[in-house]
Amino acid sequence: MTFIRYCLLLSAALLAACAGPAPKQPSLEETVAEMGAYLRSQGVTDGRGRFREIFCAVLEAHGRELPDYRPCEEALRDTGPEKSATGATVALGQSNTDFLVLIVPGLGWDCFEDWLDLSHSGTEHVAKFGYEVRFLPVDGLSSTANNARMIRDYVAALPAADAERPLVLMGYSKGAPDILEAVTAYPQVSERVAAVVSVSGAVYGSPLAEDAKQAQANMLTLVPGSKCSKEDGDNDAVTSLKPDVREKWMAEHVLPEHINYYSVITFPAPDRVSWALEKSYVLLGQNDPRNDTQVIIFDQVIPNSSLIAATNADHWAIAVPVARSHPLAGNTLVNHNDYPREAFLEALLRYLEEDMESSAPPAR
Repeated sequence: MTFIRYCLLLSAALLAACAGPAPKQPSLEETVAEMGAYLRSQGVTDGRGRFREIFCAVLEAHGRELPDYRPCEEALRDTGPEKSATGATVALGQSNTDFLVLIVPGLGWDCFEDWLDLSHSGTEHVAKFGYEVRFLPVDGLSSTANNARMIRDYVAALPAADAERPLVLMGYSKGAPDILEAVTAYPQVSERVAAVVSVSGAVYGSPLAEDAKQAQANMLTLVPGSKCSKEDGDNDAVTSLKPDVREKWMAEHVLPEHINYYSVITFPAPDRVSWALEKSYVLLGQNDPRNDTQVIIFDQVIPNSSLIAATNADHWAIAVPVARSHPLAGNTLVNHNDYPREAFLEALLRYLEEDMESSAPPAR
């Protein structure tokens, strides 16, 4: 039985009933108004304009040579007027920064990482320009508290050659709250971190977790080649994703102020949702149709962060290359899994470099 069939079984268990018809999509005007009000209430600044300039420049320069090319206007959603566009020339050469990017993956990643047969083309692509990106392993079935400790231990064990390098922690899905807990609970981590990036982050959890059971997530241990085990860690990942748990945690903790925070939301148009994710898209749509099949767009945003982009990709398409590893699945169950991830990662890192340089205090 393939990974996709296990995912479908898991989805069916989580749904527990027929999802029903897709809810009506709000108009663009409604979304613009509600998003604007929400972002203002959370102290979020708008970096979408400048990021669009950078992403479009990257795609124009060499996007067609990279996998899953898509024009800029199709890769990003129109969510209304975007501030921060400067019209400045986009630097497309070698990076001048020395930051080390550590990616913290989401729920169950170590369960299906080997099945995906990752080419690591994204990290290899950006390495050509001097950016170093590594994956920071956490327990895919454990809580944010457990994984925050793993982040702490990984940072503490970095080799001496990396001792003076600023860190950029990039969290996908559940990886985002794992990171937020780490930088809040452990000063020895936060003092090393220059930036935190949430990509499709479950910052405020997901309503899908409310009726879910950990036993359902543990089904991922059955994926062929799985390296995860319910015996490792605390086996409590699902609880960490419940909205009331995340909201309570966010209300009770103050994020370190010296860190730059960035948010990337995934907001697929209905025709960019893969078939295997349609039921969860519809079910979550009963809370808010503006979701990526797993997390509502507003719940993906870190307070007081810079909103970089609203990508036209579902929750898997932005980070999980199922279709590349398994073309049959890509032609059927995950039929909208294509996304220009390499170009997006390059644009994201170029944006971070430019923004962090502009916001850094002057040298003494």
